[in-house]
Amino acid sequence: MKMPIGFRFHPTDEELVVHYLKRKALSLPLPASVISEFDVLGTHPWSLPGEVNEKRYFFSSRGRDGGGSGGYWKPIGKEKPIIETGSNEVVGMRRALIFCGRKPSNHTNTRWFLHQYRLLHFNSTQ
Repeated sequence: MKMPIGFRFHPTDEELVVHYLKRKALSLPLPASVISEFDVLGTHPWSLPGEVNEKRYFFSSRGRDGGGSGGYWKPIGKEKPIIETGSNEVVGMRRALIFCGRKPSNHTNTRWFLHQYRLLHFNSTQ
């Protein structure tokens, strides 16, 4: 998505989960139309839309491993809880993933990584 000149989108983890991901899951209007839907896990990192040197944000379904993209996204490290300010309640989790390219002899890590966010204890009747 092309942003207007001078516009910067730098949300915190909490803002991404509470104001975007949760609202998207509940089919509520988003604060701004700055996150597009895209099959991130099924796409090679070099083919992702947007500028390579900037952070990019996408809504994407879980469950795909990038099988058709010449590699796969492998989780690294531990999941980090996302805590809502005020209530101190854990509302989501963030996990880091690294893209591993498939080579005939082995699986090699690349320099491409992403953060995947998920809601915690999500109830569609909230």
